Amino acid sequence: MGSNPMGSNPVRGYRFGVFEADAGSGELRRQGIRLRLNAQPFQLLMMLLERPGEVVTREEICARLWPDGTFVDYEHGVNSAVNRIREALGDNAANPRFVETLARRGYRFIAPVSPVVSDPRSVAAVAEGAGPAADVAAGLVPAAEPVASAVAHLLTTPEELPQASHRLVRTLLILFQLMYLAFYIGALANLPEIEGLLIPIRHAPEIYLVLVVSAGVLIPVRAFVLFAVLFRAPGFERKFLKLWRFLVIADILWSLSPILLLHHISSGVALACTALLVYSPFVQRSLVLMAGGERRA
Repeated sequence: MGSNPMGSNPVRGYRFGVFEADAGSGELRRQGIRLRLNAQPFQLLMMLLERPGEVVTREEICARLWPDGTFVDYEHGVNSAVNRIREALGDNAANPRFVETLARRGYRFIAPVSPVVSDPRSVAAVAEGAGPAADVAAGLVPAAEPVASAVAHLLTTPEELPQASHRLVRTLLILFQLMYLAFYIGALANLPEIEGLLIPIRHAPEIYLVLVVSAGVLIPVRAFVLFAVLFRAPGFERKFLKLWRFLVIADILWSLSPILLLHHISSGVALACTALLVYSPFVQRSLVLMAGGERRA
């Protein structure tokens, strides 16, 4: 699945996350801001974006970047180009979010990619032979990437976070998981008291059911995250960021848990705790990204 010559190719670039690669200008941008990336690394990035999810071999890269065969030490050249791409994207080889290394084979772009077309009428032509990324552009599958990109604009990126020691980050993540486990187990241990507290509330049975079911589901989820952090599970950053899309909803719902303690604390304290807990899932996401940034440093 290669690209057509530029003269007949309706694709003028590719968008992935908060990044956009413009084939016409040869520029890589992040949220509209141009990033420094030389010509050969950009050509390699375009090769990967043209074939998302596919392996691009080192031989193919060499033939594309040095077609005349004049470059001798192509191994070093390919490695250098890949490193420049990773630096520009804030990616890393050990726990990649964009460019994955396949030992002795080549590289693969693993993030969702959307083509950017010059003429909307050409989108169907792009989709005809360009795979899942083009299907999104043509409306054949839900356009989740633009939504994800819009949300990404509001979230902290790895480049915006300070460096922190891995030990500190792991300790804080462990404490967060233990806190939530205490919430879930404490709620299940005091169901009669909670049921009595909910009686005056409209739709109390539904709220009670949601509380019990969500606590039962989230206990093993939190246990998984806890042990993944404790034992430094490979690929944890990527797995957590996928899981986070679910956890952020659950955590915001459970930020109301201090209200269940109104028999023991004042309403003002409960409101203050709720406000802090709303921020909790975003703190956890930042901590995971900081851990990844510490490994990249």
